[in-house]
Amino acid sequence: MKKEYDFSKMKASRNPYAKLLKKQITIKINPNAVEYFKGLSTELGITYQNLINLYLIDCASKNRKLKFNWK
Repeated sequence: MKKEYDFSKMKASRNPYAKLLKKQITIKINPNAVEYFKGLSTELGITYQNLINLYLIDCASKNRKLKFNWK
């Protein structure tokens, strides 16, 4: 094995599987909810978008249903 490798001539390429990992959407979220996740993200060192995504994945995997009453 070499002690050093020269990556300066290497060509960048996109990950062909990246689109399969996540789907980009547009969603409107209450500003208070965004601020809540931004605060948590600072605490945990994770971006707030990833934190929201992880929370939604957790809800979906545990089949949680929202309970609320319209008044």
